Amino acid sequence: MNLQPGDQDEPEVNLTPLIDVVFLLLIFFMVSTTFEQQSRIQIELPESTATPTETEVESLEIVIDAQGRYFIGDRQVVNTQLKTLKAAISKAVEGREELTVIIRADASTPHQAVITALDATSQLGLTQISLATSTIDDQ
Repeated sequence: MNLQPGDQDEPEVNLTPLIDVVFLLLIFFMVSTTFEQQSRIQIELPESTATPTETEVESLEIVIDAQGRYFIGDRQVVNTQLKTLKAAISKAVEGREELTVIIRADASTPHQAVITALDATSQLGLTQISLATSTIDDQ
């Protein structure tokens, strides 16, 4: 009976499969990561300030409420048809095509009502059109 300890090999840990798995995970996360979407068309966006500028420009205000009814100044337009809206705008403009038009639409106004107002103003030759918004502080 031999009681002397023999030459026993030290156990080795093979790291090759572990490294392979780590590289595969790294490649998987690199491929599946969503990157920032960049526009293909390079444009320079305009800058704006948060405070409106005070100018003394004559303007026509078209207000659209939540139901899609139009108000020119403080008077309501009879109906929401394009022909009626064009007649009301042309009466308010009275041939002044350089007049600035400000469209104030309620946040829940139907999209079609805003498009109809834009269409009516452009058909009358009014090219200076602004869409009014409010800042978060105004609410």
